[in-house]
Amino acid sequence: MEEKQTAYRINMILRGVGQKLWTSFADLLPIILVIAFFQIVVLKQPLPDIGNVIFGGLLVVLGLTLFIQGLEMGLFPIGENMAHALARKGSLFWLLTFAFALGFSTTVAEPALIAVSAEAASIAAQGNLIAQSDASMAQYALGLRLSVAFSVGVAILIGVLRILRGWPVHYLIIGGYVIVMLMTLIAPEEIVGIAYDAGGVTTSTVTVPLVAALGVGLATIIKGRSPLIDGFGLIAFASLLPMIFVMGYGLVVFG
Repeated sequence: MEEKQTAYRINMILRGVGQKLWTSFADLLPIILVIAFFQIVVLKQPLPDIGNVIFGGLLVVLGLTLFIQGLEMGLFPIGENMAHALARKGSLFWLLTFAFALGFSTTVAEPALIAVSAEAASIAAQGNLIAQSDASMAQYALGLRLSVAFSVGVAILIGVLRILRGWPVHYLIIGGYVIVMLMTLIAPEEIVGIAYDAGGVTTSTVTVPLVAALGVGLATIIKGRSPLIDGFGLIAFASLLPMIFVMGYGLVVFG
């Protein structure tokens, strides 16, 4: 009897793993089809080193499956549980401090931001905007990362206040983009493109799950708030404020 139960459990686990792998493959299938179409029909060339391409694709499917499973098991519950605990504690100071620290720390650790900051520093050095030395490029990249991280911390803090006070999200978003447009007129041309890209790279693999879970968790526990209406919108602030802060950073660096 025990052997049958063990075999049944193993079978269910394998079926669950297979289903999750298939789901990840289905998510990546449009990308695969686009690459295959242009490679075969437009370029009319076989894929170079097809063995490594296939093996790399399998690793991507496996990695995406494990990443999504990790989000469901770890990051989402952590964000919601901490939001619940801080809301029950009833301390606005600690709740806002946690919101800022969460936004700052997750953004500093964002791999996409690290890569973009390093590339921006390299291009700035090649364009003679900063000194062509490792120290100067490292300082520029660090300043850019810290500016974006600080802006995301402020953005999440404002987003949490919005949930607590019930402020309409569209007023804040429209007002923020008006500021972005005005700053675009006075910011140095060299920083505008980087600022606009910074709004995108902040909302990536590390930041989004925790921030979304924080918003939903708060809206769930606070009376009169809807997780669907009030719980989302924090990611929009995390994309908006970096554009403003990075253009401000450009005004300081490039004058």
